[in-house]
Amino acid sequence: MYDDNNVFAKILRNEIPCNKVYEDDYSLFFHDINPQAKIHVLGIPKTKCVDFLDFISNSNTKNVSIFFNNVNIVVDKLNVRESGFRIISNSGINGGQEVFHFHIHILAGEKIGAFK
Repeated sequence: MYDDNNVFAKILRNEIPCNKVYEDDYSLFFHDINPQAKIHVLGIPKTKCVDFLDFISNSNTKNVSIFFNNVNIVVDKLNVRESGFRIISNSGINGGQEVFHFHIHILAGEKIGAFK
């Protein structure tokens, strides 16, 4: 079940500030306050969805398509298309999800190590 008081819902309502990279009517991308790489941007859709499967299963194809097209825009804004980047989405407790609003992490700006 979606929690309207999660930190990303509060950011979307402008109750908590963020350092925006890109925003439109469908999504918001902003710098992570605890970066795990030189560039660490979070992307969140402006729909109430708990995780990736919830977003894909319960959003219309337009919202899903626009969100992932916006990832493309953000990669270009960050100027990391050529040098490379990693996209991560954690789902559920065992998947390492901490905020239960679907989001992606875009990590870049340095060589990102292998998973352990």
